[in-house]
Amino acid sequence: MAEGNSTTVTEFFLLGLCDRPELKGILFVVFLAMYLLTVIGNLGMITLIRVDQRLHTPMYFFLSHLAFLDFSYSSSISPKTMINLLAESKGISFAGCAAQMYSFIAFGTTECFLLAVMAYDRYVAICNPLLYTVIMSRRLCLQLLIGSYICGFVISMIHTSSTFQLSFCHSNVIDHFFCDVIPLLNISCTDTKVNEIILFTFCIFNGIFITLEICISYIYIVSAILKIRSSEGRSKAFSTCASHLTVVVMFFGTAVFMYMRPSSNSSPDEDRVVSVFYTVVNPMLNPLIYSLRNKEVKDALRRLFSKLSFFPFPPYSWSPQNPKTLPKSQEINFCYFQNFRSVWGYFRYA
Repeated sequence: MAEGNSTTVTEFFLLGLCDRPELKGILFVVFLAMYLLTVIGNLGMITLIRVDQRLHTPMYFFLSHLAFLDFSYSSSISPKTMINLLAESKGISFAGCAAQMYSFIAFGTTECFLLAVMAYDRYVAICNPLLYTVIMSRRLCLQLLIGSYICGFVISMIHTSSTFQLSFCHSNVIDHFFCDVIPLLNISCTDTKVNEIILFTFCIFNGIFITLEICISYIYIVSAILKIRSSEGRSKAFSTCASHLTVVVMFFGTAVFMYMRPSSNSSPDEDRVVSVFYTVVNPMLNPLIYSLRNKEVKDALRRLFSKLSFFPFPPYSWSPQNPKTLPKSQEINFCYFQNFRSVWGYFRYA
């Protein structure tokens, strides 16, 4: 590697997740399985919301973009990580490293703002249910969404441009499995105080602003829920917010641990483990969290499976054990129904 200005660097080398050859095959299979679940879960959620008219509401409009962001920032990291687990060379070009860092920060930061928007949406739905459709108009939803994307991509541009203007004359070996801000600052041979101030400032500002907005929203939400007299109404209102709150805690918990703790208390191994959670595990779990705890999503899944079936499913009142109870025209389908009854039963009673 040539010394001097960072523009002379043509390639970085990623140390990856593990340097033990016997574990790389296992890690590849695990990462491949998690990434496939991430792709299927998030793209499936987007498709389901798109095709089901009953899910064309502000809540699911934002949820579809949350799924898109999870898929996008996981896809910016997971494929290269899996390639490096099997490849002899773990190099990544200067431009490729910058692109990976920009896309990861852009999609991740946009998700931060979108989670705050979704908290506001839940506040309006529970605290002002009669005015919900008036307040959360299509125009406002688009403005909030576009604002989230603009903030995320502008912040990412600032971080990426300031980082890749540094000189990397000491080393071009990144002690991480993807191009992240902190590992790149650690190998720079120039003063990184300005970059650290920018990173810390944005983390504090975004963290305080977003956390404060979410906390205020949920204070009003809890207050409104406690005023509901029926236990069934309270339970339904709590379940509506439980999925979003779970995702918020998982996302911000790992992000705060990674970027806002003192550098003296961090180690590369800890950073890699935490990074796996917010880059791979969280995007995989989010669709499951929103689908398993959401009756409307499960109902939409049932309707979609019915439309995609090559044979008509009998109504719920029919007894699948006795083919004589089925209409004459559908007796031929009984054997197929028996074979798929366990799958249908999961979506029917889950």
